[in-house]
Amino acid sequence: MDINPFRQIVWPFAVAETIVWATMYYSFPALLLEWERDLGWSKAELTGAFTLALVLSAVLAPFAGRIIDHGHGRHVFAGSTVLGAAMLCLLSQVTELWQFYLVWIGLGFAMAGSLYEACFAIVTRVFGADAKKAITLVTLVAGFAGTVSFPSAHTLVGLVGWRGAVVVFAIVMLVVATPLIWYGCRAAERLSETNAPSPSPKTSHALHVAKSFTFWALALSLAAIAVDHSMILTHLLAMLNERGVDKEAAVLAASMLGPMQVAGRLAMMAAERHVSNIAISVACFLALGAAAASLLGASAIPSLIVAFVVFQGAGYGVTSIIRPVLVAELLGRQNFGVVSGLVAVPFMAGFAAGPTVGALIWDAGGYTSVILFAVAILGLGLTLLLAAVKWSARATAS
Repeated sequence: MDINPFRQIVWPFAVAETIVWATMYYSFPALLLEWERDLGWSKAELTGAFTLALVLSAVLAPFAGRIIDHGHGRHVFAGSTVLGAAMLCLLSQVTELWQFYLVWIGLGFAMAGSLYEACFAIVTRVFGADAKKAITLVTLVAGFAGTVSFPSAHTLVGLVGWRGAVVVFAIVMLVVATPLIWYGCRAAERLSETNAPSPSPKTSHALHVAKSFTFWALALSLAAIAVDHSMILTHLLAMLNERGVDKEAAVLAASMLGPMQVAGRLAMMAAERHVSNIAISVACFLALGAAAASLLGASAIPSLIVAFVVFQGAGYGVTSIIRPVLVAELLGRQNFGVVSGLVAVPFMAGFAAGPTVGALIWDAGGYTSVILFAVAILGLGLTLLLAAVKWSARATAS
């Protein structure tokens, strides 16, 4: 039986990833105020659990990728969504802070095997050099996960409370996302029988890439983007308030970042035939730098907020696509799952550290210093990216 890869693999993955991100990732910011109000714990205590989950998912990503490299993507991907659904059900029962942390540790395990890293490892294994189009489609659809999660959580809290809301999220994940993943992975397995490269027989061989300059330059380059985005996003409302922007305009700016991510991905699709993946990557850094520069002038020229939203949303949105593409292009497709997972460790660490780094810099010198730091770290990231490209070309030539 012929396999239609986009109908049988990519579209099921796209819908499933939207649900996974909406229920496991975006459920935290969507329900944070409800938990603070109902459970009586501080934001710092609550967000600590989320940070722990993100760090754990990053640390576990290479292990999940290694299993996927050996052809067991279906069990990792679908099994992780089942685990995530179970953890969300347990979340509805928590009454103590230690229980809350324990549940989010479990969700960290689930996210390691079900967020983009795992999904793109399977997609790249099947599609090879043509994976970019499939990854783009998945991110285009899943880019609306926040748009789905926030209003859904708000409506469900009004109807059944936050405990009922997370149970509904769990049911949707189990009944809709898991079967779609299972179906897509079955088709992917049949297609990868002829397309997928064989992984290294020993894990130590797969980890050898971490000894190369290209790996570290690329990984730290991408981590710079993670630090910038999480730092700017977390402090955005306070940052705009400091620059004299009224609350309604600030909230509107924050809410438009998601749609701009999708717009950036659409723009990339229109331009990708004419420019290289490296050029697109450089454009991401330049766009994010322009976004930070726009914030610097927002107090004097309020219309620069629009420029910030466009550049920040589009620049970061394209990063979701270009990150796995760069890993495959500069580090190779063999052992892609474990290599992509290794690259994700500093990326997710940077994402988790960004808010704290921003707070420390703000305490020392205000938000102007935070913005200048964002520009500086993006400049460093761009320099590292170009060094990774140059070193990879040199290694290939030799």
